[in-house]
Amino acid sequence: MLPMYLPLKLDESPATAGAPIFFSGINVYLAQRGALLRAMPPWLHRFLAQPWLLKLVGRLAAKTRPDEVADLTISMLHGEHGNQARELDELVAWLKDQPKPDIIVLSNLLLMGLARRLRQGVGAPVVCLLAGEDTFLDGLPAPQRSEAWKILTEITHDADLFVAPSRYFAERMAGRLRLAPDRIRVVPLGINLTGFDAAPSRPVGVRPPPPAVGFFARMCREKGLDTLVEAFIRLKQRNRVPGLRLKIGGSCGPADQRFVADLRHRLGDAGLLGDVDFYANLDRAAKINFLRSLTVFSVPAAYGEAFGLYLLEAMAAGVPVVQPRVAAFPEIIEASGAGELCEPGDPASLAEALEKLLLDPARLQALSTAAKRAVAEHYSARRMAEEMLEAFTAVIHGPRPGAARVSA
Repeated sequence: MLPMYLPLKLDESPATAGAPIFFSGINVYLAQRGALLRAMPPWLHRFLAQPWLLKLVGRLAAKTRPDEVADLTISMLHGEHGNQARELDELVAWLKDQPKPDIIVLSNLLLMGLARRLRQGVGAPVVCLLAGEDTFLDGLPAPQRSEAWKILTEITHDADLFVAPSRYFAERMAGRLRLAPDRIRVVPLGINLTGFDAAPSRPVGVRPPPPAVGFFARMCREKGLDTLVEAFIRLKQRNRVPGLRLKIGGSCGPADQRFVADLRHRLGDAGLLGDVDFYANLDRAAKINFLRSLTVFSVPAAYGEAFGLYLLEAMAAGVPVVQPRVAAFPEIIEASGAGELCEPGDPASLAEALEKLLLDPARLQALSTAAKRAVAEHYSARRMAEEMLEAFTAVIHGPRPGAARVSA
């Protein structure tokens, strides 16, 4: 696993700890600014790829907006013909000095510009993972948006296989990239279950905590946090669930702080700020404890979420979920039997679904049991690894999937 742009930030230590950081975020940005910067001396180029410096810049940076990196996105899709060709040459040269890989996996569609050069330079087949990139691409300004999709449809043949995390996203991207069905394989995401199976027991005589609705994702509008807050306000106003609390966890960067402040203000105006707890940037152990403290979970993102890893984490903790009837959510809930659906972007519908569960302990318990079983049987990291290995093996040893595109 090779880091790109910034150092890896994972719950567990990566197997390739200490590997160089390729396409350093600083160097990639400077290469886009002009030919003189693309010709900087090697010592400076190496210095600007130092992990400590990239971590510092990453902490200070706000969310990347598509309109701010539109030209950079196009340049990266051009690969060896783009402004970041030096970075690509360094990556290929490094890989040539290592034991030859059986396969090269690109973590997302925005890296497809690297595929042709990697395949030719290293001599290994290329698999590209699909992970919700359409939302970013559709956020580019109109000229670059059209150009980016055009380039991608023209270079899909440089990958031997695409892997999507859900049927929903596989079908969506097959249409947008004009890919034949045999070019995409569905492998659902999976999580490491270590720590989830050791729930502490409550001492005899200790009263159970009050019911809690939980959210754990990036604290932003795109994930529907404002919708959940409005649903919570409705629930408290109806007061059919005594003592109900809202617990909000997840990442909160500089670009999210104004949004979160506005939500706090809204809750304060409703007289409910004291009924809400915020938990920002938790580590793995704290995250698991946070999830275990919940009664029901919801991240009501109304956009085309390709999967939603946060659902698996809640389910592994035995927490039923309520999600919008959109994107991959119906597929996950149908397969797991771990929750209920509501209408997208509708606080009233979300409040109704949450309240229905909160007032039905037997249903909550049944969904909790189904959630744990589904993750253990279908959404573990081990199961995902087995399915990925099967897909990779087919690419390595089998005939290359047909490169013909579906006609428009």
